[in-house]
Amino acid sequence: MEEMAGIKTRFNFMVGRLNERTQRQLAAAEALTIGRGGISLVSRATGLSRVTITAGVSELKEKPPVPEQQERIRKAGGGRKKIVEIDDTLKSDLEKLVEPMTRGDPESPLRWTCKSVRLLADELNATGYHNVSYRTIARLLAQMEYSLQGNSKVLEGADHPDRNEQFEYISSQAKEYMNAGQPVISVDTKKKELIGPFKNGGKELRPKGQPEKVLVHDFIQEQGQAIPYGVFDIGRNEGWVTVGTDSDTATFAVQTIRSWWYAMGKPAYPSAHKILITADGGGSNGSRVKLWKLELQALADEIGFAISVSHLPPATSKWNKIEHRLFSFITQNWRGKPLVSHEVVVNLIRSTKTKTGLKVKCELDRGKYPTGRKFTDQDVKDINMVRHDFHGEWNYTISPSYTG
Repeated sequence: MEEMAGIKTRFNFMVGRLNERTQRQLAAAEALTIGRGGISLVSRATGLSRVTITAGVSELKEKPPVPEQQERIRKAGGGRKKIVEIDDTLKSDLEKLVEPMTRGDPESPLRWTCKSVRLLADELNATGYHNVSYRTIARLLAQMEYSLQGNSKVLEGADHPDRNEQFEYISSQAKEYMNAGQPVISVDTKKKELIGPFKNGGKELRPKGQPEKVLVHDFIQEQGQAIPYGVFDIGRNEGWVTVGTDSDTATFAVQTIRSWWYAMGKPAYPSAHKILITADGGGSNGSRVKLWKLELQALADEIGFAISVSHLPPATSKWNKIEHRLFSFITQNWRGKPLVSHEVVVNLIRSTKTKTGLKVKCELDRGKYPTGRKFTDQDVKDINMVRHDFHGEWNYTISPSYTG
């Protein structure tokens, strides 16, 4: 008993100063000193398992480690395996569990889920997994590029009762198109920017004490403003931006889509026979804008095949894919840089890149797009549009007006 008490006292004096490896080696040295029965005695005195002490004995009997190995506590590959390494189906099962509740636009790389990580862990454990912790779920969701967002961060107004159903409908449409090799694009207008020596948010590297000087007050000068309208190809991670100088109208929006089609879309999809556009419910491409549909009819007649449109439900414009996959990176690229000319804006947009391989093309459009364009009721009636069964005001297809 005295011997065991001595071992315990010595070990407790040292344990706080030792790492995992040196702890087991100290216990092993005590066991080797005692001889027969030493491992069992030291195990009872220190609380370390016999397996751990035996491992320490083996280490002491090996040749001393080379200098670069002295700091290693475990052998390479040692330690308890992560559950994902043990069961490679965990990620896919988590994805299936989250996907039906996913909030956001279709196939989004930045997605939101209304389930907490603790609830997800409980549901996984209830389906047959054992001891999956909420920390593991949080780490996996981060790797899968999910993030838990509060409603106050994303909502712009009252929720529509069919909001989630519309997202699911958009998702199913997008998957169908992409699986068939057909283009799916997200479109929107980026925030208008004043052209001139004005303050631009963010910071950039400059010599200490030499910030770039800009005007105190913002006002439209002779240079005017820049109106970037973007098209983001969801399947190819490619963007097209037209920088307008006049007005953000439906005619300008569809002209940008037309420019994208001939410059990027048609070469990438030579066998395309339909296009799916996902867009916000308001603005120049809004679901109630008649001119938007009239211009899409003209484009469908020109390219010779149908154009389907699915609008994001009300109060969800911030979830538009183009916002997170294209516009956010453009903003990062020009932060802290005064947009002194339209050419600067175009060049900064063209130079936007990401680690995931985003490619962006941009052109300046100095054309005139006057507001208040007139058209007749008959013009609207002549649109060859079929509304989908589910929320036809949000989902519709415009086909060429001619046959044959």
